[in-house]
Amino acid sequence: MTQIGQGSPRHTVSLPTSHTSVTLAWAAVTDTGHRREVNEDSLLSQAPIFAVADGMGGHSAGDVASAAVVTRLAELAGATDPDAESIARLLSLAVEDMASGAGVTDNGTGTTVTGAALAVVAGEPQWIIFNIGDSRVYQLGSGVLEQVTTDHSVVQELVDAGKITREEADVHPHGNVITRAVGFHEPPIPDYRIVPARPGMRLLVCSDGLTKELTAYGIRHYLMSNPNPDDAAGALLGAALENGGRDNVTVIVLDVIEVLDLPADQAEDRPPTWG
Repeated sequence: MTQIGQGSPRHTVSLPTSHTSVTLAWAAVTDTGHRREVNEDSLLSQAPIFAVADGMGGHSAGDVASAAVVTRLAELAGATDPDAESIARLLSLAVEDMASGAGVTDNGTGTTVTGAALAVVAGEPQWIIFNIGDSRVYQLGSGVLEQVTTDHSVVQELVDAGKITREEADVHPHGNVITRAVGFHEPPIPDYRIVPARPGMRLLVCSDGLTKELTAYGIRHYLMSNPNPDDAAGALLGAALENGGRDNVTVIVLDVIEVLDLPADQAEDRPPTWG
């Protein structure tokens, strides 16, 4: 397990190219769970990039794969305005890193990944949401919880085809079978979605160790009843462990506190600043 970055009670990002600043707060927690011997999840929480990678259980060196992904994505931390192309490039480099990682065998290794990068898109502060596999990003706004990412999994394909319901998918015997990953000698192909960065919104970035143990209703309950990100992340992790903790559990709770216009003398065509 690799963790890059810590929580922050308040962190302001200046985005001169959009004439705005965005103030964030976040918390990140991870746990091995009750049934696994090793935590193969890794996480990254350094503005403007937040990500969770879930190393593939049952394959060699899943922890190497997840660590390779967050280590490469961390190159975006505190640097320049991120974009989809830079995310894809770093994921491809992570696959190359896996090939030389200790403990990797000819069977290969792999990981899911999901995350959110704060960027300027179409002149506005927005989140670039990305995912490969079945780790997820949720958005909570005005009391409504939405799963932003779509799982790359066998059961999701069955749901999309109308062959099973969402409730049946939650208990399907093939629930752990994913259709896309980072690794296994295949090019990583993320899905992307753009979400406006709005004051009062909350993002949840998590591995499937959380969603195996909590329904969407339960996730919404803990996010709604804990305004502080530290409390919300701890409550979600605690509930997942109490409900069985059958897998590694990783949670990032990320709040947008405010979005403000920059003074005219700061709103020039300059790179973003962080701090």
